Amino acid sequence: MSVDRYGGKFSLGISSIVWSLALSMASTPGLMANPGPAVEPGLSAAVDAVELVTRAIDQTRGLSSFASMSMLVKRPDWQRSSSLVAWTRGREESLIRFTAPARDAGNALLKQADKMWTFNPKLNRSIRLPNSMKSQSWAGSDFSYNDLSRSDKWLRHYTLELVKVADADGHKIYTVDAVPLEDAPVVWGKEQMVIRDDYVLLELTYFDQELVPLKQMRSLEVGEMGGRMMAITLRMVNLDEPDKYTEVRYDEMDFDITLEDRMFTVFSLQSGRVD
Repeated sequence: MSVDRYGGKFSLGISSIVWSLALSMASTPGLMANPGPAVEPGLSAAVDAVELVTRAIDQTRGLSSFASMSMLVKRPDWQRSSSLVAWTRGREESLIRFTAPARDAGNALLKQADKMWTFNPKLNRSIRLPNSMKSQSWAGSDFSYNDLSRSDKWLRHYTLELVKVADADGHKIYTVDAVPLEDAPVVWGKEQMVIRDDYVLLELTYFDQELVPLKQMRSLEVGEMGGRMMAITLRMVNLDEPDKYTEVRYDEMDFDITLEDRMFTVFSLQSGRVD
């Protein structure tokens, strides 16, 4: 199965997917890092939380990207493996499509800023997701639709606060709290990121409105791919059910590729097919 990763001529015998991590190399207007009084002694004031997070985002997305991935959904009595491909451009555009197994191939997701559409080839129709559905499970995994749009959301809807610095394995390790703005359209009370000094996101924890940790994504393997250091294998788990989780592994990454505008359209969402 071949994939036209550069957005030129689409092959009707393929399907495609995009993983939604966002790009920003500078602070977003109106969003300020808040060092706060609770920062641990010795934390460098020169480290800006917004810059740290945006560079971590850019590390796995770039100006544009193509990814080939595999996903494992694990439950105590069963497991399911899938293959996907993905394109992203900037911090707000992405396209995701399953390529295997056959029953899932062609299912796709398009993201444009806060707007999302899904496509089901069996029904041959696309549906725009209302905000009320974005907290639901994506493709039966432990990721929600909101999780797929988390990166640009951090930059637009959260205040970022650097709260801890540590040393581990020859790296500085930074902990950043992402606290939603008062009118932010988000479901979590807080998200907490652990980022290495080479901008690899090591851990992301989601807290409810009472600031109880409920869900966590961890980087199980870090390595070089596409000329960059990044988390190659990620696991998302609900903390009260650790025997249920979803793992995503990047098999191939290309960064800063040329993508046509039509890649990130509803027409493009519906154009992929599986023979």
